[in-house]
Amino acid sequence: MKLSWNLPVYALGAVALTGCHGHVGQTQERARQFSGVTLQDVTFHSAALGRDVTYRVYLPARIETGERLPVVYLLHGAWENYRSWSDYSDAGALAAKGMVLVMPDGALSYWVNAAGAPEDKYGDFLLNDLRSDVERRFPAKSDRAARAVVGVSMGGFAAVEYALRRPELFSFAAALSPAIDAPERRFSWRRLEQSIRLRKVFGPDGSQERRNEDPFNLVQMADPGKTPYLYITAGEQEALLGPIRRFAGQLDRRGFTHEFNTAPGGHGWGTWNRQTSGCFDVMMKVIVR
Repeated sequence: MKLSWNLPVYALGAVALTGCHGHVGQTQERARQFSGVTLQDVTFHSAALGRDVTYRVYLPARIETGERLPVVYLLHGAWENYRSWSDYSDAGALAAKGMVLVMPDGALSYWVNAAGAPEDKYGDFLLNDLRSDVERRFPAKSDRAARAVVGVSMGGFAAVEYALRRPELFSFAAALSPAIDAPERRFSWRRLEQSIRLRKVFGPDGSQERRNEDPFNLVQMADPGKTPYLYITAGEQEALLGPIRRFAGQLDRRGFTHEFNTAPGGHGWGTWNRQTSGCFDVMMKVIVR
């Protein structure tokens, strides 16, 4: 038996799901649409952040009664928001294959609990509040084997961070052009705004807070046998290629299950959108559907 979500394939209107809490709002016209896929915006209260937040979801237009679907969390980069993945990529087409794609808003947080702003608990928001809301509101599976995280730039940093810190939550983690060296970046007058922002998120240069969030330290402590499959890419013309190669080398030396690919391009959606198809092909072989 098929359960209709009572939405046209290209639905952009609001929807209310029986028994759900929170507000489901209007989506934006710029979002890309795909056959057999619906798009929704949801607003709910995050206890970790102490305020209402909005996230976006792609899911199949028709779902079998009682069916539970794998979930992929798509994390945006710095200076972006929950609309970025739907506005600039073709990732939404994946929902037609029976997936729930969740696109939250992480501001400039690197998706971690900020060392210098106790109110910005973005790690707790995503891993606890958002995950719980998605699994209550949508027909989403709640086990590790059916959960993945994919991020670009700042979001790619978080995908690696979660894979190493919370391996029990995800079976697949992908980082496209991850800002993997962010905690290593020292104060610079030339990049004063960035330096202030990184201090707020990671703490002062050389601090224990920074070391605790540094993937180059975490990879030395993580258990390769428990860590999710790691998929990492970089553009051959981007400035982050050096640090990303260095990190991939550490994964090699410690025996993590992973792959690292490069392709022509820089640090932007033009490159990332070309890389997502290969990423998703691998992901579909790893996660349980």
